[in-house]
Amino acid sequence: MLARAGHRVTLASRHPLPFPPPSDVVDQIGFCTLELGTAAWDSLVEDVDVVHHYAWGSIPASANSNPGGDLRINVTSSIDLLDALRRRGGGRVVFASSGGTVYGKVKETPVSEEHPMSPITAYGAGKVAAEIYLGLYRSMYGLDCRIARIANPYGAGQDIERGVGAVTTFLHHALNGLPITIWGTGEAVRDYIHISDLANCLVTLADAPRNDTYIFNVASGVGISLNQIVLELEARLGCVLNVSRTETRAFDVPVSVLDISRANAVLGWAPRLSFSEGIALTLEDLRKKVHFSTLRWGSW
Repeated sequence: MLARAGHRVTLASRHPLPFPPPSDVVDQIGFCTLELGTAAWDSLVEDVDVVHHYAWGSIPASANSNPGGDLRINVTSSIDLLDALRRRGGGRVVFASSGGTVYGKVKETPVSEEHPMSPITAYGAGKVAAEIYLGLYRSMYGLDCRIARIANPYGAGQDIERGVGAVTTFLHHALNGLPITIWGTGEAVRDYIHISDLANCLVTLADAPRNDTYIFNVASGVGISLNQIVLELEARLGCVLNVSRTETRAFDVPVSVLDISRANAVLGWAPRLSFSEGIALTLEDLRKKVHFSTLRWGSW
């Protein structure tokens, strides 16, 4: 999306690209490897107008097993990036926070940005810490820091090997005849957003004029349970899925649905796809084996 809008884009990734960028924008996209703990941020941001900071080297389970390592790699690296922008004299950064974990066990739904942050995982605590530093550098040094508290994204191209992304994981298992594991009763409710809607909001947030309001929930605003995902997939695929159930995990928040009225009012953004439409689109892409770089994940 950025390259197709005419921007020069440099992808700094911890992993090499598994395939080349789309041919129509290949000349506008550069690539470099990035290690979070040792990144040369000063040279990386030297000529950059906007930094999209999406890199995070953990998931809830791995962060819980090594909270200190999670802090050192992710939060310290985020501070190093902010320091590089400060030394340069300023800059704009869009940070991908986690709307599913920073609020913890919510008091009411949908959850607005004003809800207290009370994470129940080390992963959520790390995201909260990074958010606090972004706000600090914004007030102390004038950096244009913007925060997207993202719900649960899904879509073709998502890395299911990391054990995250219930919708995409369930779809992959269903298409390959593999059993689907659900922790608990399946009544845990989450807010799922298709990657195309997420990408559109992140770019909209990055392009918006600077504003005193800089923290936004990015979600569908609709709650879907794990059992509802299964029912939707069974209806789409015309078969009964092989579902096994196990004990509830302590770090799973029972309900998480985000209020997206602020993004709508300030940014003029709203998701375009319903959950059913997003499932249909993801299923179509997976069946076609569409690479995320050539279609929707590649837009951000």
